[in-house]
Amino acid sequence: MSNPSPVGEPIIVCQDVHKWYGHFEALRGIDITINRGEVMVVFGPSGSGKSTFIRTLNRLEEHQSGKIIVDGIELTRDVRNIEKVRMEIGMVFQQFNLLARTSALDNVMLPLTYSGVRSSDRREKAIHALERVGLGKRLDHHPNELSGGQQQRVAIARALVNCPSILLADEPTGNLDSATTEEILGLLQRLNGEGKTIIMVTHEPDVGNRTKRIVRLKDGAIQSDRRNGE
Repeated sequence: MSNPSPVGEPIIVCQDVHKWYGHFEALRGIDITINRGEVMVVFGPSGSGKSTFIRTLNRLEEHQSGKIIVDGIELTRDVRNIEKVRMEIGMVFQQFNLLARTSALDNVMLPLTYSGVRSSDRREKAIHALERVGLGKRLDHHPNELSGGQQQRVAIARALVNCPSILLADEPTGNLDSATTEEILGLLQRLNGEGKTIIMVTHEPDVGNRTKRIVRLKDGAIQSDRRNGE
């Protein structure tokens, strides 16, 4: 997956970020800058801190020291601050995290409910998001009526429905076969071409090696940060 869109100014800046779980230090002094329009893969073995890292970027996890700035907003404990940042970030999970007894359309509408979008606008926005990922004819299907790849597309549509500028993807192809993995990577590449900044966690070398920028974590610290061809 390349970087087809022009890469612009910094959109995420992390300075000496630390995260602890009790006495265990999960992130050890993360320093990194991610530019607008960039595609970056975070690679590393289980327990390296890669999922914890991207979860700190939208405050699913709270870092204890250091500084994280997302699109000019420094992450603090201020609830208003957190909500502003979460509007700028969409999140895609390995396990899809869809509501089993809810249609694809209702799953995608859910973030709009939380963000206060008028009920009259929710359906239209959700349909548009599902059409963007090729599921305009699956609006009323429940997760158990969809393939794994289709469920992940619903999850991506849900992440896109608030029109975020940043898309975080935590092992988005981890539960998919090789053909479906290609479809999802192609979709993410197209979204990047439309201007989305994409940060993707993976443990799959083949996925990482197709991306221009690869950050490797080990024991909660950045082991390397390189661009293919350098």
